[in-house]
Amino acid sequence: MLFLDPPAHIRIRSLASEAFTPRRVEALRAHIQEIAESLLDKVQAQGSMDVIADFAVPLPAIVTAEMLGMPASDYLQLKEWTEVFVEILGNFQHNPERAAGVIKSLDEMAAYFRSAIAELKIHPREGVVYSLMTAEVEGDLFTEEEVIANTILVMAGGQETTTSLIATGLLTLLQHPGQMQRLKSELALMPSAVEELLRYEPPVLQTARLAPADTELGGRKIRKRQAVIAVMAAANRGPERFPDPNRLDLGRQDNRHLAFGWAAHFCFGATLARMEGQIAFETLLRRLPKLALGPDPMSWRNNLGLRGLKALPVSF
Repeated sequence: MLFLDPPAHIRIRSLASEAFTPRRVEALRAHIQEIAESLLDKVQAQGSMDVIADFAVPLPAIVTAEMLGMPASDYLQLKEWTEVFVEILGNFQHNPERAAGVIKSLDEMAAYFRSAIAELKIHPREGVVYSLMTAEVEGDLFTEEEVIANTILVMAGGQETTTSLIATGLLTLLQHPGQMQRLKSELALMPSAVEELLRYEPPVLQTARLAPADTELGGRKIRKRQAVIAVMAAANRGPERFPDPNRLDLGRQDNRHLAFGWAAHFCFGATLARMEGQIAFETLLRRLPKLALGPDPMSWRNNLGLRGLKALPVSF
């Protein structure tokens, strides 16, 4: 659906987004809290952890697997495939050295979900995959390829962006101890804090479009089918829109950022991502009051569109 225009885009998106309505997402709050607590239970006695591997990856990965209707125990395999897949989504250059690995990963994902579809036909269970399999649009069912393609997209979106929100958001708080202390002492700020962390360090830096017709934008002529890249991270620091845009302000008002995109392709998982972020930060700050950055250097992923850390060592 990411690469479609109406009416095909509306047809697929409306059905996939049914699993992410505010009512359904709110019903998951207690379960997501349980997952967050159990992940910290495993590491609390150690006094240190890698936030990525121990918390920011498994939390959204487990939630996403369950929402798809897949076994939660498969989350590590699903995450491994997703990390390869997002090279396609986030990078624009051709990389011959990585192409074979990406194709192999896509083939394995397709085979996994093809097998899941066959099983769901015999033993139905709730989830995004089954919803896409059984949804009818004017009497038509989705093809198996449509089900698989959009399942992979939902899986990638549900995992990658929330992992980055949690990890880079925590890094930002650790780099701004005054704001971190403010949030600890005033947890009612959590909703606006998550919005500000999304604005300040968005997981998705940019998105690309092909112009549907010859047009002019910002004084530049753009030809039909010419590619245009909108750098949403730059818009989120635009001084015309945000006063003092390079300052982190967890209580910032009128914070209409573009971290989730805009208009027809606005992220339909935004409600879930916000909830996961709020639960993650509240749980980390409450359970680990002496959080500090570890001594090991941080490294960032090589991805032009999706910003994220490879590891985030902390002590507590």
